[in-house]
Amino acid sequence: MSTAVVSTEQLLQQLHWRYATKKFDSTKTITPDVWQALIESLVLAPSSFGLQPWKFFVVTNPETRQQLLEHSWGQTQVVEASHLVVLAFKKGLNTDDVDRFMQNMADVRQVSIENLQGFAKVINGFMAKPPYPLDIDEWSKRQVYIALGQFMTSAALLGIDTCPMEGFNPPKYDEILGLTEQGYASVVLCPAGYRAEDDKSASQAKVRYPAQQLVQYVS
Repeated sequence: MSTAVVSTEQLLQQLHWRYATKKFDSTKTITPDVWQALIESLVLAPSSFGLQPWKFFVVTNPETRQQLLEHSWGQTQVVEASHLVVLAFKKGLNTDDVDRFMQNMADVRQVSIENLQGFAKVINGFMAKPPYPLDIDEWSKRQVYIALGQFMTSAALLGIDTCPMEGFNPPKYDEILGLTEQGYASVVLCPAGYRAEDDKSASQAKVRYPAQQLVQYVS
């Protein structure tokens, strides 16, 4: 029995509707209930081992966002959109982070921390001696993009526009937002809100290769 809550047609319709919004309507604001759902989509995003090596900084102060514009390659989405999320990774992930995750798991699932030591050993072993060349910060950065994808898809299903942005100066963002002293570093931005009526990009056809060129079934 299918557990789908949206039809395939509805899903594809919203994914076709979604685009990297170039111009937001600054007079429109995402309602608190919708925004809270989008925040939960970030919280519920999957990550390797479930470690969640990230933090999501929502910039609410208009003056701060104006200051960030200077370090965003002049892309006005950072000030026009209803909300601005800076997705960051936890620098230097280590055994302390694993211990904190294990304690949280024990609390949530109401099990003893001792029962989780085998899982903790697997994670610590992976980070200490990975099966392939691994820079732990680069690995953590990749995790952030999983959360970004979930956030953008959730937004599209709720009729909220987004724009993933790597065109900014991460060290400047980290400095202005105080991320460095918290042990985090910015990876990607995602303004969210409502497209402006005169954003010409909204009506442009998506340019994608056909599925048969991008998807290969291996038997």
